[in-house]
Amino acid sequence: MLPRNKGILSPTFLVPNLSLVIAIVSVMTLYALVITPRANEQLLTGKLMAAQATGEAYVAPRSIYIIMKDREQQAECILFVWACLILFYKLRIAGQEQKLLRHDFIRINQGERIIPDDALDRYKDLRAAVERNPAWQGRLLPDFVLAALHRFHSTGSVQDAAGAIKDRAELAADTLDSDLSLTRYIAWAIPAVGFIGTVRGIGDALGQADQAIKGDLSGVTSSLGLAFNSTLVALVLSMVQMYFMHMLQLRQENLIITLQTYCREKLIDVMKVPTQEDPSAVV
Repeated sequence: MLPRNKGILSPTFLVPNLSLVIAIVSVMTLYALVITPRANEQLLTGKLMAAQATGEAYVAPRSIYIIMKDREQQAECILFVWACLILFYKLRIAGQEQKLLRHDFIRINQGERIIPDDALDRYKDLRAAVERNPAWQGRLLPDFVLAALHRFHSTGSVQDAAGAIKDRAELAADTLDSDLSLTRYIAWAIPAVGFIGTVRGIGDALGQADQAIKGDLSGVTSSLGLAFNSTLVALVLSMVQMYFMHMLQLRQENLIITLQTYCREKLIDVMKVPTQEDPSAVV
C-alpha cells in the first residue's frame, strides 16, 4: 500500500495513467458502438414522427441515449470511469492488507515474552522474511511490527515501541489520504465539465434566438437539452463517485485501526522489560 519505488514502473505512476487510458478507450468505444448510433437513430425517428404528426405536436420520449449523446457527457463518463478504476484498485489493496492479519508475524508461544535483547533477533528474522516474500514488501502490517521491534530494542521501552506503531499509523493514514487527491480532483472536475456544457448549451441557444422568433424552435430546444443534460449527468456521476470515495476512506480508516489493535494485542502486550529482581523474563 506504501510502494517504496517511485519510478515509472511503480503502482503510484502506472495505476492512474493506465486507468486513464482504459477509461478513454472503453468510453469512446461505448459511444462509437452504442450510444451515438442509437441517439442518432432516435433523433431521426423523432423528426420523422414529428413530420407525420397531425393535430397535436409530437413529443419525443426522453431516452438515456439522447441524454448521454454530447461531448460533455462523454468527458464526464471518462472522468467517472477513471476515478472508479483508481478507487477499486485502492479498495483491492486495502483488502490485501486486511488478509495479512491472518498471518502470524510475531510467532510467539503462549506465556512467552519479548525482551529488548530478543527483539533484535526477531526484527532480523522478520526483515529477512519480508525480503524473501514480495507479497509482504511495502505492506503496512510488517512495517508496523518491524518499527515496534526496532524501537523496543533501541530504547528498551514498551511505551516507545507503542509510540513507533502510532507514528507509523499516522504516517500511513496521511499517505493514504494524500493518495486520494487525484480522485478528489476528478470529483470536482466532473461537475465542472457539466457546467461547461450548460454554458455552451445556453450560449448556443441564445445564438439561435432569431430562428426561434421566426418559429423554428428545434435549434434552441436542442441546445437547452445539452445545457440541462450535461449538468444532470455530471451531478449523478459525481454523487456515485463520492459514495465510492466515502466507502474507500471508511475501509482505509478501519484498516489502520485494525492494524494498530493487532500490533497492540499480539506484540505490545507481550513485551516486557526485565528487572534486576526478575532477570529471567525471557523464555
